[in-house]
Order: sequence, then C-alpha cells, then structure tokens
Amino acid sequence: MREIKTIGVMTSGGDCAGLNAVIRAVTTAAVERYGWKVYGIQDGSMGLISRPLRFQELSPANLGNTLREGGTFLGTTNKGDPFNFPMPDGSFKDLSGDFAEGARMLGLDALVVVGGDGSMRILSRLCQQAGLGMVGVPKTIDNDVHGTEYAVGFATSINVVTEALDRLQPTAASHHRVMILEVMGRDAGHIAINAGIAGGADVVLVPEIPYTLDGVAGKIRSVLARGRTHALVVVAEGVKTAEGTNATISHVGGEQRYGGIGHYLTQKIADLTGAETRVTILGHVQRGGTPSTRDRILASAFGTHAVDLVAERRFHHMVGWQNRGVVAVPLEKVTIGACSLDPNDTLVRTARALGMYVGEEPAVDAGDSAGL
Repeated sequence: MREIKTIGVMTSGGDCAGLNAVIRAVTTAAVERYGWKVYGIQDGSMGLISRPLRFQELSPANLGNTLREGGTFLGTTNKGDPFNFPMPDGSFKDLSGDFAEGARMLGLDALVVVGGDGSMRILSRLCQQAGLGMVGVPKTIDNDVHGTEYAVGFATSINVVTEALDRLQPTAASHHRVMILEVMGRDAGHIAINAGIAGGADVVLVPEIPYTLDGVAGKIRSVLARGRTHALVVVAEGVKTAEGTNATISHVGGEQRYGGIGHYLTQKIADLTGAETRVTILGHVQRGGTPSTRDRILASAFGTHAVDLVAERRFHHMVGWQNRGVVAVPLEKVTIGACSLDPNDTLVRTARALGMYVGEEPAVDAGDSAGL
C-alpha cells in the first residue's frame, strides 16, 4: 500500500466564514502530526483542471491569522460541471480527465474537499474516477448537508441575520412599520427559523411549510391590535409566492437565482394590513465577515479529524458533527440532495409556542386529538 506523503485541500462551492480555519487545521495537522506535504488547490476543481495548475504549498508558518479571516484565500467556484463544462465556443466538454491528470502531476495521495452537498457529489465522482482518496468537510451557510448537525459557516450566518433583526427592530418601532428581512438558504429554512427565533420575529416563512397571505396578515394585525406599533418578518429566499411560483432574478448569462420574495410580500402585506412595509435583502453579507467562535471551533475539529481519516485511509467519507462530537459519514449518505428543515422540527414547534406564524399548521385528526 502506497505511503501517504502529499495531500491537497480545496474549497468548493459558495464561500462562507470559517473556510480558512479549516484550511489552517488541515495543514497544521498534516504537517505537524504526520509530516506530510500539503498543497492548497486554488479555485476548487479548476485548480487541477487548468493548465498551468493553480496551487500553492501550505505550511503552518505561512498561514498567519487565517483563523480569524472570512472567505477562502484559496478561492472557490460554484459554476460549471466538470463532467459537462461550458466552453468559450458554446460547446460542452468532459474535463474529468484533466482533473485526474492534474492530481497525478502534483503527486496527490489524497484530497480534502471543503464543500456543500453539491460540491461533495461532484468531487466524489471526480476523485473516484481519478483513483484519488477523498475526505469531505461540510461547509454551507444553508446548513443543508446530510450527516451533520452543523456545517461550517452556518453559525456565523445566523449571527449576522440576528444582528440585522436587532438593528431593524428599533427603526421599525420608530416609524411604526412592518420590516421584512429576506435571507439566504436556497430551498432550506434553517437560517430563517434559527435567526427568526433569536431575533424575535413575528412571522417566519420557510420553503418547507406552506403559508397563506391571510395567515401572514392576520398575525401582523393581531400584533398591532395588542398595541405594538411594528412587526418583524423573516422570509427565506426559496419561499414561493402565494400563487406557487418561485421569486427569481436573472444574472449575467441568463442564470436564474432566488431573490425577490421579500419585495413580493412587501406589497401584499401593505395591501392586506394597511401597514407601512419595508424590505431588507441581506444577501451576501451573510457569507462574509469574521467567523464566529462556534465556526472556528467546528472548522478546527473538522479539519484535524479529516486528516486523521486520511491517515486511516477511510476515504470517501465526510466528517460530521453528531451528538456533541465528530463522526465519519459515508459520502453515499451525504450526496443525496439537500437536507431540508423538518416541518415538525423542534425549532418550528418552539417558534409556534412563542406565538410566531410559521406557515399553516397541519390539521389534527380528531382521533389523534382524543388520544385514540
């Protein structure tokens, strides 16, 4: 069996706080504990696909204050499928062979991939085809990766959203307004429900739970009728309109991404309640900034344990956080799509117990209510 001497580490997919802390942990553990060489692969899979290769040798001595820095100094990408990559002439090409060749050129014995569910799925295929051992580290502000209770970046993002609600509340009260905060999360409502509870929202709308405009307006009218002069609404970007359509915006090249549900609700709430209503779209502010204490700790634990898995040759696994500790999760249990918010989640029940409107509650069967 070939001795492990050289590993790579890359970040893939959308950025978030805590990525540099993972890179630091991987590098420190690999170099100091095992005596390996570590290459940082730049811009995700493109660092191995591009010619010349894009990489840099890493050592604990040249990582400086990366523990405290947001983003990823290696760069990342969330565009293009290497198995069907768009070329400048409009054609598509399978670049997986270039990835494999790049790994061989660097002499990589294993690769640590820091990514979300989509990145894990693509990189696991690339690594298997290249005969390269892979260990994954979950990161995403959306917290929608299977096999882990928390992903790197999530804690910082909900701190940012909670702070935004703390800032919106006094201006809402000063002007007697309904303030809507649109947050990220794609098709998962984890950011919205966590920050909504922490920030004292009156309404939290998530993609997984149907809502009605009458339900939203009714809650706001109820709040105002009790003497409060303002209300706070949190809505996840993936929430559909009442008509069942996605709110999207177009980017360069015709790409459609979520965005605009906050503006939609602004007009609807104003029409139904008569309340002056404003919207704030937090956007990429949720991705940036200094990582929270929790994300630094999680990133450090994940990075060092990922290196241990490489040393044990437990490839094609992802490190995850379960029951207050780090575990190894087979990638086939991870790469099955996004992990959505359970409509009966503890936090959903918590929000409703606090009086928040979190969409329509499922009808209770008469037999169930009678204990039959």
